[in-house]
Parts: sequence; C-alpha cells; structure tokens
Amino acid sequence: MMAENLIKPENLVYEKTKVMTDKILHYCPGCGHGTAHRILAEVIDEMGIQNETIGVAPVGCSVLAYNYFDVDMTEAAHGRAPAVATGIKRVFPEKFVFTYQGDGDLAAIGTAETIHACNRGENILIVFINNGIYGMTGGQMAPTTLEGMKSSTSPRGRDIKTMGNPLKITELVAQLPGTFFVTRQSVHTPASVRKAKRAIKKAMEYQKLNKGTCLVEIVSNCNSGWKMTPIHANQWMEENMFPFFPLGDIKVPQE
Repeated sequence: MMAENLIKPENLVYEKTKVMTDKILHYCPGCGHGTAHRILAEVIDEMGIQNETIGVAPVGCSVLAYNYFDVDMTEAAHGRAPAVATGIKRVFPEKFVFTYQGDGDLAAIGTAETIHACNRGENILIVFINNGIYGMTGGQMAPTTLEGMKSSTSPRGRDIKTMGNPLKITELVAQLPGTFFVTRQSVHTPASVRKAKRAIKKAMEYQKLNKGTCLVEIVSNCNSGWKMTPIHANQWMEENMFPFFPLGDIKVPQE
C-alpha cells in the first residue's frame, strides 16, 4: 500500500493531547517525565477540565513543567508545592489542583509540607516522581536512594549506618487520615503507562468528589544520573527499585 493511502485521519492511532503545548521537552532521552506529563495531560483532556485545572511546578528536573501543560500553573519554592496548592485550592475550591514533584523536592526539603498537607486532607492531587536521586543538580543522594546505590555524594553506595535508610514517603502518607487514595505506579512499559494513567484519572475524580489528598507515586528511571543507557536503566529499575518500592495501590478507599 502506498504511503499516501495510509496517512489518513481514520488511520491515526495516537494524537498529541491539546493539553500539552508544542514546546520541546528538556528531559533526557529515555526519562519517564515526558510520559508522566503526557498521561496527566491526557486525563485533564479526557475529563474536559483544561480550563478548571491549576498545576504547581516544583524545583528539580521538572522545574519547567509549566512550559508543557496548557493549563494555569505557578511555580513554588523548593519543596513548597503542597503548601502553595493548599492556598490555591482553598481560594478556588471548585478547581482541580495538582502538584508535580520529584523525590528531592517532595521527600527532602518538602517533607514537612507534604506530610502536613496530606494529614490535613487537602483536596489536591500530588504526583510524585521517584527516581531515587537528585537528577538535575548532579546526581546527589536523595532520601529515596537505595541502600548500596551509588550517587555523586555516595560514590561507594549508600551506607545505612552513616546515611540512614531510604524513605518510603508514599507508605508514610498512606497512614495519615487525610489521604484518600495512595498508589505507586511506573511508566516504563505500555501496560504500566495505562495503569498509571488510570490511577491519575481516579485521583482527579476523587478530587471532584472532595475526598481529600490523593498521591500517585511514579517510580521512574534516571539514566543520566544513574550513568546507564535508557534500556539498562529500566532493567536496573525493575531489578532494584521495584523490590524496595513495590508497585500497586497502597491505600484504596472503600467504594
């Protein structure tokens, strides 16, 4: 069949959602941020809430997230996204409000803001990208860095005796009464992308019902910070990250 016969609207299998802008993503090739952005934007599009959504961008690899979502967005100081989102949601309770944060932003300097927003049950969605490292600033050890995992500040691997244990922030906030739906997903395979998208959509639907804080963690790779090819990074993630950060729902509401 000739190409001109194949290139038709009815043969289109994928189309970029209008909630994503045309700006070229700055993320490293193979990084999960681009896919995570896409599925969040698709959920906003499918729910028809583009004009009713307000996002809060963090500090870290996704610091420029506001460039890629065609919704109202603002920037928060390092770790303060849940506090900023709290203010926005209280002023505009009818809006859909989300934060998009990495592990350095959310689980290090932003630990207090995250825990207290979840404990208060702020009716927001927190999207948490966990790649176990400070990806943007040189690959330093993060609270989520695994035991024995090498980073620029733990070149011999994380030593529990001197550096403490990796922090499972998602399990921690799931125990708080203010959280309603807490889940851990990934975006490294087509099946995992579909599951992560369903989780984000469910969280947005719960926000519409004013159920409280929903947190969707996405375990992702950092092939640049991990000094691996994208394929090797995904394999390493499956073999090392998933056993410590198992995928699946952690807190599911009784429906």
